[in-house]
Amino acid sequence: MSRPDHELADIFRQYGSPYRETRKLPLEQLRVMRAIETCRTSALGGYVEECDQCNYRRIAYNSCRNRHCPKCLNTERAKWLHSRQEELLPVEYFHVVFTVPEQIARIAFYNKGTVYGILFRAAAETLLTLARDPRHLGAEIGFFGILHTWGQNLLHHPHVHFVIPGGGLGPDRKWVPGRPGFFLPVRVLSRLFRRLFLQALKQTFRRNQIQFLGEIESLKQQTAFLDYLQPVEESEWVVYAKKPFGGSHQVLDYLGRYTHRVALSNDRILDLSHGQVSFPWRDYRDREKYRSRVMTVSAEEFIRRFLIHTLPAGFRRIRYFGFLASRCRKQQLAVCRQLLAVTATELLPTPAQCRAAVALWHSQPFPACPKCHTGVLIRLRLAAYRWPERPPDSS
Repeated sequence: MSRPDHELADIFRQYGSPYRETRKLPLEQLRVMRAIETCRTSALGGYVEECDQCNYRRIAYNSCRNRHCPKCLNTERAKWLHSRQEELLPVEYFHVVFTVPEQIARIAFYNKGTVYGILFRAAAETLLTLARDPRHLGAEIGFFGILHTWGQNLLHHPHVHFVIPGGGLGPDRKWVPGRPGFFLPVRVLSRLFRRLFLQALKQTFRRNQIQFLGEIESLKQQTAFLDYLQPVEESEWVVYAKKPFGGSHQVLDYLGRYTHRVALSNDRILDLSHGQVSFPWRDYRDREKYRSRVMTVSAEEFIRRFLIHTLPAGFRRIRYFGFLASRCRKQQLAVCRQLLAVTATELLPTPAQCRAAVALWHSQPFPACPKCHTGVLIRLRLAAYRWPERPPDSS
């Protein structure tokens, strides 16, 4: 694959230093900038590959492996998808998205770990509660969620994508199939999610676990906080379910679009010149939402928008629930397969799909020489590199 004309790393290298000099940035954002700036450069060390038959040689540099780096995601995505293959079931899969109102997003902006955690828990409890209700499915479901915090314009827009098999384990330990093409009523999901989320947020406030900074500083007092939440207690929260997609093989292709992503990939950067960055975007609130437009912002504003999506250290942006929860996944999936009369091997993709998913560089220690085609490339490691304890100071 050819290198894009412009990369996020180019923007950080050209405009990152003045951006840091004029701001006091959190340590997490400094680390992200440092990682992306040095990714696959000599600063991180690397290795030389030499052909054992001819004089061909090439130098490759190490990746930063930061989860916010667009160049490091393809390998991690392939690993993750490969590990999910044996967990797929021969049923319809549904994609449900939970979004919070703008007023809640403002609080989340200054309390990312806290509010993102509430978003995950409230949305998951909503799905589990309604699925257990005999009036809907009457079964224990399993699913996983992926947090995204951006919109097409790179502004703060936290929401969670859930991927859910269409059916679950009933109280009598039998498989309960869902209605074809239908998962759960969206309006009911939305209102229960709203209630559970606001209950958890108010409880967090009473425990003094919310920081009130910047534009929400005036909400420190309980009366002001509750008055602020009053409009969203009565509004409709956006929860939508997309049409179910095909069989287990299509699920893997679909998941690749949502799992290991960053706010903006390198191939979306259209132009970088005169201190301006241009990228395509779509306004999904517009009737012509599928018509792509071009947004141009200053490099400084672009960096600011990208960095606001830096996740807190240690925050898990992919989480599993129900019978896919880590503590019981292996046993429960075995039960599901038995009830559905299918083995794990029957769910595996074709050999060609497997090769495409796991064609990772480290799994090919002796690739063929691209020059003579008869020799193999022997890897020789360059001098070891030690990552500095701290990224550049922002003061």
